[in-house]
Amino acid sequence: METPFVLLGLLIASSVVAQLPGTKPLEPTPDFSAAMVAGIDKFALRLIEQSKTTRKPTRDGLKAILGMVDERLPIKALELVGNTDSPALLTETETARLFRVRWPVFDGVHGEGILIQPKEKAIARVIYIPDADTVPEKLANDAMLAYSGCEIVIPALISRDSDFSTNDKFGVKTNIPHREWIYRQSFELGRHVIGYEVQKMLSLVDYFGTQKDQLPLLVAGLGEGGMIAMYAGAIDTRINSVYVWGYFSPREGVWAEPIYRNVFGLLRDFGDAEVASLISPRHLVVQHLGFPNVPGPVEVKGGRNIAAPGKINKPSLQAVKDEIARSLPGDWIKLCTEEHGLKEVVAHLLPADVAEKIVKRIEPVMPQKNEQHVAIDSTRQQRQVRELESFTQRLLVTTELERNEQFWKKLPLDSVDQFEKHTAAERERFWKDVIGRLPDPNLPMNAHSRLVRETDKVTIYEITLDVWQSVFAWGWLCLPKDLKPGDKRPVVVCQHGLEGLPEDVVNDDPASKAFAPYKAFALRLAEQGFVTFAPHNPYRGKDAFRALQRKLNPLGLTLYSVINGQHQRILEWLKAQPFTQPGKIAFYGLSYGGKSAMRTPAVLTDYCLSICSGDFNEWVRKCVSTDMPMSYVATGEYEIWEWNMGRTFNYAEMAALIAPRPFMVERGHNDGVGSDEWVNYEFAKVRRLYNKLKIGERAAIEHFDGPHTINGVGTFEFLKLNLGLH
Repeated sequence: METPFVLLGLLIASSVVAQLPGTKPLEPTPDFSAAMVAGIDKFALRLIEQSKTTRKPTRDGLKAILGMVDERLPIKALELVGNTDSPALLTETETARLFRVRWPVFDGVHGEGILIQPKEKAIARVIYIPDADTVPEKLANDAMLAYSGCEIVIPALISRDSDFSTNDKFGVKTNIPHREWIYRQSFELGRHVIGYEVQKMLSLVDYFGTQKDQLPLLVAGLGEGGMIAMYAGAIDTRINSVYVWGYFSPREGVWAEPIYRNVFGLLRDFGDAEVASLISPRHLVVQHLGFPNVPGPVEVKGGRNIAAPGKINKPSLQAVKDEIARSLPGDWIKLCTEEHGLKEVVAHLLPADVAEKIVKRIEPVMPQKNEQHVAIDSTRQQRQVRELESFTQRLLVTTELERNEQFWKKLPLDSVDQFEKHTAAERERFWKDVIGRLPDPNLPMNAHSRLVRETDKVTIYEITLDVWQSVFAWGWLCLPKDLKPGDKRPVVVCQHGLEGLPEDVVNDDPASKAFAPYKAFALRLAEQGFVTFAPHNPYRGKDAFRALQRKLNPLGLTLYSVINGQHQRILEWLKAQPFTQPGKIAFYGLSYGGKSAMRTPAVLTDYCLSICSGDFNEWVRKCVSTDMPMSYVATGEYEIWEWNMGRTFNYAEMAALIAPRPFMVERGHNDGVGSDEWVNYEFAKVRRLYNKLKIGERAAIEHFDGPHTINGVGTFEFLKLNLGLH
C-alpha cells in the first residue's frame, strides 16, 4: 500500500484533481469568510450567556476594569468659578445659594458643576449626576433642589456632542461623540472615560469626608449619570445610598450600546446585578424611568463620519426586574416606576427623619414648577474635554516609563536561556491579560480539502479545520510541484490584511486589486520552493467583524483570542503533514497581517520566525495620539484599541516575546500607516535587545522606496537564510 506521502507525490506530479491525503472532500462554499465571521459571532454570544453563571464581583476588580489607577489629588475646598462677566454666584433664593464650582481630580483635570448651598445647616449631602446630554443648569433650575435643605453638587459629564472631537492642526472634524473621543485615547492606556468620571465623583466624596459634620451622602444619577452613580456607590462605601434613574438593565447586550460603554472584561464578573450587589447592604433605588434615547451617532457636514455605531434604548420593565432578581436578596434594593413618587424614593434612600424633612420642604414647592433660570456655561464642555485629552496625551510618556520599569529593566540579558525562561511568563501575561486567552481548540481537527487550481510550478489546495463549536480555520495551501516523496520543506504562513482573503496573496494578475499590495507573495515563495499556507483571519466584513470585537471585549477577550486559537489548530495540522519541516514554520504578514505577525507568533512559539510588513510602528502612540495624522483616534477603525496595552506591551515588547527567534520588519518609506522616524524609534529597542543577547543577526529591518506593499526582496532572503532553503 502506498503511504500518504507517496500518494501526495503522485497526485502533485500527475496534477490529479483531488483532496489531500488524510482529509475529507471539501464542498465549495459561496463565502467561507462570512461563514467564519457568523460562526465566531455565535461562539461569542454563547460565551456571553455562559458568563452569567461564573461571575465573582469585587470592588478591586471593578476599579481595575474601569482603569481607576490614577491617584486623586487632595481636595480641601470647592473652588468658586467666575469673573466679572459671569460671577460664581448664579442665583439666590430664600433658602439657598447656587454657585458655579470646580474641584481638582488629577494634575490638570477638574470636575466642574453647580453647588446648591442651603442657607441653613444642611440635612444631607447629594451628588446629583445628570445624563451626558443634560447640562447641570437644567437640573439646578428645578426649584425643588434649592428647597430640599440638602447640600447638592450637580457635576457635568462629558457629553455626546462632537463639537470638540477635532484636531484643528490637521483640519480634522469628526462626528465622534466626546465620550467616544476620550474613550479612543484612554482605552489603550488602561483608562476609561467611565473611570475618569467615577474619579471625579469620588473626589467630591473625598471633599465631603473632610467636613466636620458627617451627614448622609446620597449619589443619584440619570441616564449616563445613573451608570456613574452606581459604579461610584459600588466602589466607595462612604456613599450611604444610591439612586439610579434611566440606566439599570441586563448588560449582556452592551456590545450594541455606544462604544464608550465598552469595558474590557466587564461581563466576566459584572452585570448590573453584580455591580449593584457591591452596594448592598446600603440602599439602592432603581427607577425605570428617564432612559436616554440614543439612536446612534449623528453625522456632521464637512467632517469624518466615523463614530462607532451603538444605540441606547429603554429596556422592558420585566428585563429590569429579572436583572434585579439576579442580585443579592434583601430589602436594600427597591425597584420604582413612574407610579412611585418622591416620598417613596427618598424614604428608601435616607434615614427616616431626614427623608421626612426633605419631603416637608419640597412638597409645597412641587405644584409651582418654579424654575431658577440659571444661565448655562457654554465654555465648560470644551474645558472638560480638553483637560481629559491633555491628561491622556501626557500618559504616553508615563506609560512608556512603566513599560521600561515593568518589562525592559527586568529582562535577564546574560544568556538566551535565562531570557527565554523569563519571557515565558511575560508571554503568558500578554496572552491572558492583553490579548485574552481562550481554552485550546477542543474539537477534532476534521480536515477537509479540495484542489483550487494549478500553475506550472505550484498546486493550490483549499483547507478547512475545526477549532471550537461553530469556529473553524480556513486557508489556501501552496505546494511546490517539485516536492518528491520524503521531501520536507520549510513553511511560510502568509497572512493577508484588512478585508482580505487567502486568494489575495496568491493572485498574480497585475491588473487585480489584490496584486498591488500583496504581489502574490505566497505564490512567489512557493515557486521558490517553500510550502506556503494563506490562512483567513476574520477581520473582514466591516461592522460584521468589528461587532465580534465588541462582543469579545466585555469577556476580557479580543478578536486575536479567536485568531490565535485558529492558528494553534493550523500549526497543529501543518506540523503533522509529511511535506513540512515541523520546526521551520514561519509567519509573514502585511498590514493587518503584520498586526497578526506581532500578536500571534508572540504567543505561539511554534512559529519559528516572524516578519511584520506594513504595520510595525510605535503602536501605542498611533492608537492614542491626537497629534499624528495617521492616528487611529480619527479613523474608522473603531475596534482597534486593546485594553491597557500602553502600560504593558508595545510593538518592541511584542518583538521581545518573539525573541530569540528571528524577527524582521519590512517598511516602505511612503507607507502612510506610520512614519520612518517612529518605526525606527520602536525598532531600535528590538535591535538593542537582539544585540544584547548577542544574536543581532536574527533581527532585521528593510526600508524600501515604496508604499504599503510587500516588497519581497530582503524578506525573501531573510526567510531563505533562517529557514535553510537555498
